[in-house]
Amino acid sequence: MAAIANLTIDQGATFSSDVTVKDAQGNAFNLTGYTAVAKLSKGFASTRTRTNMTTSIATDATTGVVTLSLTATETSALDAERYVYDLEITSGATVTRVIEGIITVRPQVTL
Repeated sequence: MAAIANLTIDQGATFSSDVTVKDAQGNAFNLTGYTAVAKLSKGFASTRTRTNMTTSIATDATTGVVTLSLTATETSALDAERYVYDLEITSGATVTRVIEGIITVRPQVTL
């Protein structure tokens, strides 16, 4: 079962958040040989506003840290609403959802 972590993004700003993937004992999960994919959407079944987030596994993959990020241009394109997201890791043919939650996008002042 995936851990739950809710996030907040400021619309129009660069977004970055480090997430630590942990094993069943609560220790950092060794991500050596894994890839990571994170996506956000207006809803679980929504076909509107589906966005892939940039993911990068730390240089020392044994720390279990994955960085999720979006550029300022990408966050500007998001409506100031709530989204759902998840982070999946893959090794070979095995895909595991490790984190999921709600992302709240806070509006920016527009001119």
